[in-house]
Amino acid sequence: MTIFTRGKYPKNLNQNQEKIFNMPKNKAKGSKAERELYELFIKNCYRAVRVAGSGMAENTACDLIAGKKGKKYCIEAKSSKAPVKYISKEQIEEFIIFSEIFDLTPVVALRFNREGWIFVNPKNLRDSGKNWAITLEEAKEKGKKFAQFFE
Repeated sequence: MTIFTRGKYPKNLNQNQEKIFNMPKNKAKGSKAERELYELFIKNCYRAVRVAGSGMAENTACDLIAGKKGKKYCIEAKSSKAPVKYISKEQIEEFIIFSEIFDLTPVVALRFNREGWIFVNPKNLRDSGKNWAITLEEAKEKGKKFAQFFE
């Protein structure tokens, strides 16, 4: 039996239960970033939708789809406290395939702490072995702010 105490972790969790119990912190952070990005598109006269179950369910290879007349984007949102963001090669491959199927322009939206959103083409990610990676400095050099990227 699992015992919950106010403000504390439950006791006697097995390894899988522990993973599930701890997941909402990262999921909540990602969802908050996605909502913030969604609002940014709406405020800039785009139509946008958040993809339900993004990153959790099969066939949900992006976080947002946004567009306006003549412009359609598939967006993968990533936020990081660290000065480098790693994204699995599998995730980016599925993201690119998804965007091609729907004829959407793929965009990786990065938010590093206190830097705001930076938008990059997935081709600007660096191969780091098992993952694709991008540092804050690389993102600033190769990416653009919203108004510049989506002009």
